[in-house]
Amino acid sequence: MAMKRVMVDVLKGQSVFPPPVWMMRQAGRYLPEYREVRQRAGSFLDLCYNPDLAVEVTLQPIRRFGFDASILFSDILVVPHALGRDVRFEEGRGPLMTPIGAGEIAGIDGELFHVHLAPVYETVRRLRNELPAEVTLIGFCGAPWTVATYMIAGHGTPDQAPARLFAFRHPEKLAALLDLLAEFSAAYLIRQIEAGADVVQIFDSWSGVLDEASFEAHCVRPVQKIVGLVRAVYPDVPIIGFPKGAGTRYDVYRAKTGVTGLGLDWTVPLSQAARLQSDGAIQGNLDPLRVVAGGRALQEGVERILGALGGGPLIFNLGHGITPEAPIAHVEAMLQYVRGSEGL
Repeated sequence: MAMKRVMVDVLKGQSVFPPPVWMMRQAGRYLPEYREVRQRAGSFLDLCYNPDLAVEVTLQPIRRFGFDASILFSDILVVPHALGRDVRFEEGRGPLMTPIGAGEIAGIDGELFHVHLAPVYETVRRLRNELPAEVTLIGFCGAPWTVATYMIAGHGTPDQAPARLFAFRHPEKLAALLDLLAEFSAAYLIRQIEAGADVVQIFDSWSGVLDEASFEAHCVRPVQKIVGLVRAVYPDVPIIGFPKGAGTRYDVYRAKTGVTGLGLDWTVPLSQAARLQSDGAIQGNLDPLRVVAGGRALQEGVERILGALGGGPLIFNLGHGITPEAPIAHVEAMLQYVRGSEGL
């Protein structure tokens, strides 16, 4: 009989205390063992596409901290890369791409999509075999809007003005791009589940820059399509949506997309989070800088979240990814606070 995976139970509506805990970007630059493997890998993309190394860095935080869930080590931009767009990562600048023109969208070719991503599926298969049986394995993709912002601008920007302007000037072209990305992202998630993922998460890191109508068109509808396509094949696999910065629109996001769980960023008030929790599992939402600060700031942040949300279905997490400056001792302290020890 398969061992109980607590995070899956919580996503299906159970309340568990202390709650299961993991961190976004938990395999990353704050860990010396990650930095060592990253140096060996060559480029960041080489690391994403090398199952031996991707499995190793995914397992590192599980070995060190014993998190309740493990998330596949990869990147949201492997999807456009697999669709034939050039992607490279430069130290200090992040991802860089050749911006896509409105006239190029119709010519995107996905014929080799799954061939390109075969190493990622192999990584997922190996992880499910190598992870402790009780650890939930999370697959993921970027939401179409967030992926499109990088494809249109060619790099990250503070407010995604290039993509927003593209949307106003070429609404039909953007709708076609988002539809295409939704279709291939769903196929990508389905393959991850087939390979062994217990849960999948959709990261919409740039949903907070949009007005009301644009949020509905660019964030809600494409994710709704992904959820529908995944559920048609795997109706019981939980899906977490993380529309960072959605603010007052979190309610409509869950209701319309149909995601199982909601990832909350750190700006979401705990009173709002408690209301959202009455409709299903939530995940979050500690400010990552509290982990950097440590001490009283960290302890109070954890205690407030547990006090407000610990009685319902909660997955304890940060409200965004852990930063490279976070001391390992502070991560250990956070886990002890969550799990009820004295802390450090």
